[in-house]
Order: sequence, then structure tokens, then C-alpha cells
Amino acid sequence: MQKPNNNLRENTVKVLKEKEIKSEIARVKKLYKKLPKEKTKVLEGLINEAAFMKITLQELRENILEKGTTELFEQGEQKFIRKNPMVEIYTTMISRYSNVMKQLIDLFPEEEKKPEVDALMDFVKKGINK
Repeated sequence: MQKPNNNLRENTVKVLKEKEIKSEIARVKKLYKKLPKEKTKVLEGLINEAAFMKITLQELRENILEKGTTELFEQGEQKFIRKNPMVEIYTTMISRYSNVMKQLIDLFPEEEKKPEVDALMDFVKKGINK
């Protein structure tokens, strides 16, 4: 059974993560504010997933920076170095995140694409390295 302090800490972390995700959703939605309402409804799922992945990628990145790309793994008497499982998750998620971001960029109206895409690309380049 978990201690009450652990539950409080986990709940606090969860609330903070949800707050970061909501903030990211709002930030990305601003980039699409000129689109008709029916198109922004279609984008909502992609925006939500992109925001979730961005925040999760930041957490994974912090874990990898803190613990490294490899770890000592012990199973019974055996000890060996293996790849940090977070590296695999990060690699898979960054690929999916890139695909979602490409879809979002492709859905910009042509007349607004250049300045908005530049802003979105700045977000992609800087966002994960935050």
C-alpha cells in the first residue's frame, strides 16, 4: 500500500502535467485561430495529441538526461548493461510526434502557411528542448 505522501505527490505531478498540456493546447490552437470553426474541430484531436506528446517527450528527455541511455540491469545472479527503456519510448514517440506535427502543418491554409508554419516550426525546434 502506498503512503499518503506518495499519493499526494503523484496527484500533484498529474495536475501539473495536465496544466502543462492544457497550456500547450491553447498555445497551438492560437496558431489556427483564423481557420473556420468546422476545420478547427477536426484539428482538435491532433492538437490534443501533439500537446500530450510534447509534454511527455520533455519528461522522457529529462529522465534520459538524468539516468543516461544505458542502465545496469540485474536479474538474479546476472548483471549486464542494457538500453534505458525510456530511450525506446522516446524514439517511438518523437517519430509519432513529428508525424502529427507534419499533419498539423499540412492543414494550414496556403495564404497563411508561410508565417504560421515558421512559428510552428520554431515551436517544434524549441519546444522539446525547453
